[in-house]
Amino acid sequence: MQAGKPILYSYFRSSCSWRVRIALALKGIDYETVPINLIKDGGQQFSKDFQALNPMKQVPALKIDGITIHQSLAIIEYLEETRPTPRLLPQDPKKRASVRMISDLIAGGIQPLQNLSVLKQVEEEFQLTWAQNAIISGFNALEQILQSTAGTYCVGDEVSCPQVFLYYRFKVDCTPYPTISSINKRLLVLEAFQVTHPCRQPDTPTELRA
Repeated sequence: MQAGKPILYSYFRSSCSWRVRIALALKGIDYETVPINLIKDGGQQFSKDFQALNPMKQVPALKIDGITIHQSLAIIEYLEETRPTPRLLPQDPKKRASVRMISDLIAGGIQPLQNLSVLKQVEEEFQLTWAQNAIISGFNALEQILQSTAGTYCVGDEVSCPQVFLYYRFKVDCTPYPTISSINKRLLVLEAFQVTHPCRQPDTPTELRA
């Protein structure tokens, strides 16, 4: 790998990894990808080598500037602080608080409840329903919040700290969430979202490529 180039440990379908890929793309940061398959061989995140990199045994992890950072929002905050243009957080502190609130709602209140590690604790026949219920509960709150913060995107008219929505994988009907749906459609036509999409990653299975 090229010396000094950031290295992202990622899984194509991980929404947390996608969030970081979007931030890297929006900021024009070139990086290498090391795929970590969360299913193959019982989960490559449980290997000794990866546990040494991230004791939480989760993706993403980013090696950059001589350090390794785990947790997607921490990675994005670091990128924002060290490479501030183009910015992913609004200059206005109130709008910045809204971005962080929405980011935490998604990353802490919705996404973990349908993580692979959580779904494994649920009987297989109930996993889809469990994941859908977690997303629907979060989306009920998110839709209400976005109605007061959204412009073109989640907070106003600038693409801010990337928000990635989870309903594709778990077949959630988004008809009750017009604000979420319209923002998502606008985001997905942006180049940074297209090139980082799970269907276009080095480790995307052939049958899921687009």
